Amino acid sequence: MARYARQLLACAALTLAAGAVAAQELPTFRLEMKNGHFDPTEVVVPANTRFKLVLHNAGTDAEEFESLELKKEKVLAPGATSFVVFAPLKPGSYRFFGEFHPDTAQGRIVSR
Repeated sequence: MARYARQLLACAALTLAAGAVAAQELPTFRLEMKNGHFDPTEVVVPANTRFKLVLHNAGTDAEEFESLELKKEKVLAPGATSFVVFAPLKPGSYRFFGEFHPDTAQGRIVSR
């Protein structure tokens, strides 16, 4: 019984390690928000691939990332950093904006 328990624990450890490696391999892109603007305004990502978008608010006021097409929304306090994970996207262009500054805070994710 002890041998079986050791094998089960070893298998569980390998599964957890494999999951951690897979999470680390997620393509990651960065988007900075400041004073009602995004930088960059276009984020190019690989098509049909899950990815992570790291958001950083470098401004002095709250900022928002929102995409109606992608059903994602995140509000960040000044100086805050967070992230959003996206399911694989079909090739195309997907608009995002900041609701607090809709005239200037605009951009797109381009999936190729």
